Amino acid sequence: MLAGQADFDVVGEAENGRVALDVVAREVPDVVLMDLRMPVLDGVSAIERLQSTHPSVQVLVLTTYDADTEIVRAVEAGATGCLLKDAPREVLFRAVRAAARGESVLAPELTAKLFGRLRAPKQESLTEREIEVLALVAKGNTNRAIGRELSISEATVKTHLVHAFTKLGVDDRTAAVTVALERGLLRLNKPRR
Repeated sequence: MLAGQADFDVVGEAENGRVALDVVAREVPDVVLMDLRMPVLDGVSAIERLQSTHPSVQVLVLTTYDADTEIVRAVEAGATGCLLKDAPREVLFRAVRAAARGESVLAPELTAKLFGRLRAPKQESLTEREIEVLALVAKGNTNRAIGRELSISEATVKTHLVHAFTKLGVDDRTAAVTVALERGLLRLNKPRR
């Protein structure tokens, strides 16, 4: 389909992200059409590597997934734009030409999602250890018991809790557990009957 356009020259294809990097190194194209979900090396990782090795190559993401987190990650990694794979041919052709000029391209269906995500208040992620500490708090453990369970000092437990409180925007253990549950960071095991 792309090769049928007079101003396009398809110089390579790749079945995974690692092969895509090899093709780019060999051919140095103007534009790369990149999928996000690929074996061996995913699209976001491939984009990050391309940005460090070939920053002049424009990457246009084509994906069936309209998950805003994946698209934001791709743009943050250096993608010039993103289209859904079911975009009409003419839209794809225009997007490739725009990407070659260094212009940003974003499917209209994705624009609202991205703006919503960018406008949402930032939520700093909890570390794995902070989640472990909160999970033990949720079970009713004291700081001392948590320290014994995780083989860390009671002071370290308190530090993890303070960091978790700050990230979750709360002031106490109960609120921290409640917010973590609401955000899906913790799951309570229901007792068996």
